[in-house]
Amino acid sequence: MTRQLLADDGTGAELGRRTTRRLGPAIVLANIGGALVVFVFLLYLLPLPSRTDLERQRWLNTLVFAAYTVGSIVLGRWWGEVAARPVLRWLASERPPTDDERAAVLRQPLRQMRINATIWLGAVVLFGLLNAPYDLVAAGDVATTIALGGFTTCAIAYLLAERLLRPVVTRAMAGTSEAPPVVFGVGSRLVLAWALGTGMPLLGLALGVWSPASDQPLGAAGVLFLVTVTLVIGLIAIGTAAGAVSDPIRSVADALRAVGEGRLDVTVPVYDASEVGQLQSGFNVMVRGLRERDRLRDLFGRQVGDDVARLALEEGVQLGGETREVAVLFVDIVGSTSLALSMDPQEVVQRLNAFFGVVIDVVTAYGGWVNKFEGDGALCVFGAPVTRPGFTTSALTAARILAERLAALPVEAAIGVSAGTVVAGHVGAETRFEYTVIGDPVNAAARLTELAKTAAGGVLADADVVAAAAPEEAACWVAGDQLTLRGRDRPTRLAHPAPTTR
Repeated sequence: MTRQLLADDGTGAELGRRTTRRLGPAIVLANIGGALVVFVFLLYLLPLPSRTDLERQRWLNTLVFAAYTVGSIVLGRWWGEVAARPVLRWLASERPPTDDERAAVLRQPLRQMRINATIWLGAVVLFGLLNAPYDLVAAGDVATTIALGGFTTCAIAYLLAERLLRPVVTRAMAGTSEAPPVVFGVGSRLVLAWALGTGMPLLGLALGVWSPASDQPLGAAGVLFLVTVTLVIGLIAIGTAAGAVSDPIRSVADALRAVGEGRLDVTVPVYDASEVGQLQSGFNVMVRGLRERDRLRDLFGRQVGDDVARLALEEGVQLGGETREVAVLFVDIVGSTSLALSMDPQEVVQRLNAFFGVVIDVVTAYGGWVNKFEGDGALCVFGAPVTRPGFTTSALTAARILAERLAALPVEAAIGVSAGTVVAGHVGAETRFEYTVIGDPVNAAARLTELAKTAAGGVLADADVVAAAAPEEAACWVAGDQLTLRGRDRPTRLAHPAPTTR
């Protein structure tokens, strides 16, 4: 399983309840705060025409404001719960979301903002009509001020909802490789932050300074009030908008650092319905591809050997070969036919796997490469595909150690070692090929293995290979008889490990 940075814990039902407990009060407080700011500004700071019934107008607006606020809280909570029901039902089901449910989660902040905007629009109409009988122009100023306050409050509520819903969005986007749609882009959020921190306050200041309904300018208290509100709202807007961009980018940066350290078991939560969310999703797709590539490379390496796999990935593959000097070790099980007839197939496979496991361990330990498995035998090469010094010495040492290790297994094996010039390269067709070695040393090693099946110790090598090895390794071998191997036109002197070395 992959390790997800910033992942949410708990059941879906718990997540739904936790999010509801946080989101509901946050939205209510944001709207109440915005309403109080607008109410104080309208009632005490916005310049209005002087008239005898001004006090009555203020009392009427206060009573209606109190009633509308209470009604709006009740209506907003109920409406918000209705809008959130599809999301809460999905969370409680503890299953992956459908496309419609995922879209509902991503658009939940916008739904909440529409609810708030509708309530504020009702306030614009209500208070505009309520104050129109006193002064039509002043009623327009009241409606405009409420609209500006409503825009600011709805925008802040949206940013709060987007942030508080991140764990839910993370769960909705888990397990999908599709990037989230851009519901509200980075550019739009930055423009929104500018409008909250600069545009709306300046419009409010202009409304207070220049109003055709007022017979006096905005006082010092009103200016101070607007400046204070501007600073607070601007700080909240910029901080929230900056966090909406920096937080997901930071999560991607942390995950990139982990990948750079070689850890491909990380993903980042996708919780942002913007271009940044697409960046998060794109990172996960990239890491998924890297994991798949790493897995394929591992499987490729197991099939053909790590050196062949690495060269193929680094340099590419071309059919054909090159002349190389190598040593070849061939190992084969003695009496494999009778073994297969007298045992259960599963047991035969288990013994073969144990046999090949020892072969791979020993050959790899001495710098060799297991080129292929041939039934119950294995062709091992020293000196290709990677050129290594002392490959003849390594092959002879590996043959002696391998004979000792295989003696502990319930199988009898024979080993032959030869060396010389081969053609090493990719053989086959464009659609299917393998890296292998072809030449006299391969055939000679196979012939020596057949002879070793009836020889004492079960290991034979070409004496010329022993002569080319390091003196300390050559001292571990004893030269024997000469004979002409099938396929050769000259005699080959045999060599076997000295009795003290076996």
